Amino acid sequence: MPASLPGPTVGVVGGGQLGRMLGEAAAPLGIELVVLDPTPNAPAAQVATDQLVADFDDADAIRDLAERSDFLTFEIELADQETLAEISDETGVPCHPDPATLALIHDKLHQKEALADAGVPVPSFRRVDDAAELRSALHELGTPAMLKARTGGYDGRGNVPVESVDDAAAAMDAVGGPAMVEAFVDYEREISVVAAKGDGEVATFPVGENIHEAEILREMVVPSRSPDAVLAEAEQVGRDVLDLLDGRGVYAIELFETTDGAILVNEIAPRPHNSGHWSIEGAHTSQFEQHLRAVVGWPLGATDLRAPTATKNVLADGDDSRPAEVDGVSDVLATPGVNLHWYGKHEARPLRKMGHVTRVATGDDESREDLLASARSLVEGLSFD
Repeated sequence: MPASLPGPTVGVVGGGQLGRMLGEAAAPLGIELVVLDPTPNAPAAQVATDQLVADFDDADAIRDLAERSDFLTFEIELADQETLAEISDETGVPCHPDPATLALIHDKLHQKEALADAGVPVPSFRRVDDAAELRSALHELGTPAMLKARTGGYDGRGNVPVESVDDAAAAMDAVGGPAMVEAFVDYEREISVVAAKGDGEVATFPVGENIHEAEILREMVVPSRSPDAVLAEAEQVGRDVLDLLDGRGVYAIELFETTDGAILVNEIAPRPHNSGHWSIEGAHTSQFEQHLRAVVGWPLGATDLRAPTATKNVLADGDDSRPAEVDGVSDVLATPGVNLHWYGKHEARPLRKMGHVTRVATGDDESREDLLASARSLVEGLSFD
């Protein structure tokens, strides 16, 4: 649609931290944001126009959301794709990305099959429905390998490393449902391409490097410390992936850079993603503003890097859940080139993402290693009461 102010209303299924940052990006654009989330006063509700308190698959609530909106989108894969498609058709309110894309990505096996069929490079994988099939696949693919729940996994949940064939039964029990197994990838680093499909245009952000621990994304540095040829190949693979996906919006394509310089697609997220949080300060247009521009059909923004950037997630520590209160914030705020993002969650659970700290280079003499070290030190200085 042609851009005019005040802008349209966007209804978002999901009201977590991604919805919160969408709300922060919407206000300067004159876009109203209404979110749907089952948690009262969800993080996004604190900055959005309004919240509907309802489950992600509540058809009546999603219909109410559509009737209040000019466009629909989602910030969580738990959104029900069939309900979104039906209500979008019924009300005439466009949903982006297309619910069919959400359905494809929702099932990791179908996602991998579509990529492989299109010639996009992926690790070797097999469908496994029981321990016997997993043992057979492991004899073929080798061990160690990664067993993944086909649906519902995030932040490492639903992913089970399998060290030997003897572990097959326990691994299937841990996943607890239909699964796929992937061959172990000997990779140099994990990287990602955050890209947007707009109204007849595509824009990619600089390739980022992702640092995981225990299957949870902890740190990001941009640009990735990969060779130039690898960065170029990663961007091309990202664009090839976008060709397979329907609907406007931001997509995050997580990749393996193998030890011999090849690129393999790990997973796709049809929404803004943790690996793109750096863009709020580090790029000319954040992934959240870009997603909104794309969803409503406005021109995409510039994705150029302002300066090398590092981001570190703030994860709740300890072994128990407790009210979310953090000390040590003054040092973060007093450091040049640093921005703090607090997600507004009321409860600190072990390893829950509570916020992030971004460190942008303020001079030419700061290396990406310096930026990472600074972000790490600042986050280590935070403590949960």
